[in-house]
Amino acid sequence: MNFETMDKTYVLQTYGRNYVNFKHGINATLFDDTGKDFIDLTSGIGVVSVGHGNARLAEAICDQARHLIHTSNLYMIEPQAKLAKKINELVGYDVAVFFGNSGAEANEGAIKLARKYGEKKFANKRYKVLTLEHSFHGRTITTVKATGQESFHKSAFAPYPEGFSYTKGIADLYASIDDETVAVMIELIQGEGGVKAFDVSDIQALARFLKEKEILLIIDEVQSGVFRSGEFLATQHYGIEPDIITLAKGLAGGVPIGAVISKHKDIFEAGDHGSTFGGNYLSTRAGLEVLDILSSYQNNGFLRESIEIFERELNALCNAYPALFESVEGLGLMRGIRCVNGDVLGNIIKKAFENGVLVLKAGKNTLRLLPPLTISNEEMYEGFRRLSHACSQLG
Repeated sequence: MNFETMDKTYVLQTYGRNYVNFKHGINATLFDDTGKDFIDLTSGIGVVSVGHGNARLAEAICDQARHLIHTSNLYMIEPQAKLAKKINELVGYDVAVFFGNSGAEANEGAIKLARKYGEKKFANKRYKVLTLEHSFHGRTITTVKATGQESFHKSAFAPYPEGFSYTKGIADLYASIDDETVAVMIELIQGEGGVKAFDVSDIQALARFLKEKEILLIIDEVQSGVFRSGEFLATQHYGIEPDIITLAKGLAGGVPIGAVISKHKDIFEAGDHGSTFGGNYLSTRAGLEVLDILSSYQNNGFLRESIEIFERELNALCNAYPALFESVEGLGLMRGIRCVNGDVLGNIIKKAFENGVLVLKAGKNTLRLLPPLTISNEEMYEGFRRLSHACSQLG
């Protein structure tokens, strides 16, 4: 039985898989079982932040596994405390951290924290959370409901939790706030929604308004965080200090992890929230190594240089194929190219794969690119060369 048959027989079919069998990787290059190489401009949907086969991360994981992988959160976990302290330092203002296993779990924790704040802070409990159309916040029942895309609200999974509503844009949020609203939860760069980055002044005005009303601002940085924007947080580009920030994807370079970061340290009490696996020795040791690697990349200018080259190549590609592309979107190494329609997008993704370069879809018609943050210049140039060749085959 070959691996494709095995997958289709024994794995629940919740993904439309591309049946390639990757065997190993070096930074932004993957190799399948035939030896064919692919330039990876997806990094596992923004997860493999320090590249495939990173020697430092592998050694840190192996070293930790030789000693302890897991003991549970009933006991202190040294690398967890160190990672929380490191995150506090990188955020730039005083916060505390809860660790889980994924982005959806982090957003669930943020919603629970907000709702308890709504009970403690106000005479009449507040519980409603406002999000935006085209947002994406996870796949659990609650985070699917928080996601502002009707296509995710399938009747098969109903009924959904109450207390969530969506507006078309930032300007529409104000009129939707009522005396039961406890929080606004947004992505600064909508990933699944089309790699749309919001206007800085609009976000700053919203942050000021919410602070005056004592309504929490939750920023979902599951995809945009951990230096993907060029800063540790996209929040830092916008010059705001949210009440709650969520992280996941790139934080441990591929080891499952999620984080709820909050300036409100006294809302949760023992027993209010928890996770069996969250923040264990293995994931937090990996997180520490990833943040050390990426902090160095930022400090020595390599990350800035990569972003500049990537943006230049992206704009050149967009300009070279006006019949296929409309505009370049996003920030840092979280980028997209708006295609003229969804059919063109689907054809580009297919042709790109045939030409040995991995890319992603976002929204209805956006080609999404999330390379490893450590991608080399040579890998970038080769990736765009292959992508350009794929586009040329579409006429």
